[in-house]
Amino acid sequence: MEKDQAIFLSNCIEESSGSTYEVNKLKTVGGTLPKFHQWTNGKQTLAGFKVIRPDHGVGYFLLFIDWHRNDNYYLVIYAQDKSTTIAEMRQVEEIEGVPHLVWKYNPLKRDGKNDQRKAYFKQTYGTTTVQIKLPSISLEVEAFFNQLFQLCQKRIRADRIVEVFDFDH
Repeated sequence: MEKDQAIFLSNCIEESSGSTYEVNKLKTVGGTLPKFHQWTNGKQTLAGFKVIRPDHGVGYFLLFIDWHRNDNYYLVIYAQDKSTTIAEMRQVEEIEGVPHLVWKYNPLKRDGKNDQRKAYFKQTYGTTTVQIKLPSISLEVEAFFNQLFQLCQKRIRADRIVEVFDFDH
């Protein structure tokens, strides 16, 4: 996504209030997020947030970051324990005149079971391509978070589905 769009989104999140989510802005130093994760070190970061849904005990880190150091900003979602990324979203498309983040579920595990993961994700989400409407004002941030959290939960469930069912027999 363009830098201006990432700045606008992070400002909307920062200005949002009174939702079912607890939002804490992360401290950046010189436009970076020091000591967050080895994959983020030294990369330009416009903003980072720890977003928690207290009633579910679930939270994620949302980073607006120049992920590949090419002036193309991503919304990178990290797990609450920072162990891995859950989604790296950069593609913005106008859908019926409204900007949406578009992300495709494409598991790359090396166990030969990615087709099962994709099938499960498609079954639960209806598609492997997810479109999330970007907020245009801070009042729309809660709906944006709802969609991001839903995506994360379905992604995690799809990644783990091969642990639940034995597809080899």
